Amino acid sequence: MAELRGKLYLIPTTLGDNEPLEVLPYSVKKTVEDLTCFIVENEKSARRFIKRITPKKSQESLVIFKLDKYADILEVSTYLDVCENGRSVGLLSEAGVPAIADPGAEMVKMAHEKGIDVVPLVGPSSIVLAMMASGFNGQQFAFNGYLPIESTDRKKALKKLERLSKDTGQSQIFIETPYRNEKLLSDLKSVLHPTTSLCIACDLTLPTEFVKTKEIRHWKQHKIALHKRPAIFIIHCG
Repeated sequence: MAELRGKLYLIPTTLGDNEPLEVLPYSVKKTVEDLTCFIVENEKSARRFIKRITPKKSQESLVIFKLDKYADILEVSTYLDVCENGRSVGLLSEAGVPAIADPGAEMVKMAHEKGIDVVPLVGPSSIVLAMMASGFNGQQFAFNGYLPIESTDRKKALKKLERLSKDTGQSQIFIETPYRNEKLLSDLKSVLHPTTSLCIACDLTLPTEFVKTKEIRHWKQHKIALHKRPAIFIIHCG
């Protein structure tokens, strides 16, 4: 009989400081209860999440592998070695689902290269939730990540995405570091065509959730406080 190998479980977390089981299914709780090895971006916040979703789980029993920008490449390449001995590992995102706009994608790629089964679990993705609520083309959309920081380059990128949406009918999704949200919104108002539609979705799944889709000409007449609020922006032409 072939020796059983461990699996890599992709474990979603909350998008903010709400109770985990308000937005996560029981399968996530059960998986966290069963695992002792976790690959995480930030150990402190990961331990806090694990404690909130499984209060009785021993923190001392946890084996934590750190996957941040300081992680040594050679060390990271060994994180899945435990799977060879039949021990499964959980990959935790800082917010939302792992491997989507998240450094965990490289770990998933490595699992496939090693022949380790990858098991994605259901949880909130701010990108998907925003797209669902936007009213835009759910058949064709693209996530563009972060736009350039410098204002001139950012404005050029916005015009390029607007042309792409107009030519293809494809909704264009992007994000910004929360403390730069209002600068991005200012650029959106200044460079996009008045009839281009913009969806702003912030604080998704939280009590302060805000999701609105309006044309740029209408956004120019309204003020919204976006500073330091996690947000998704989507534009659509046509």
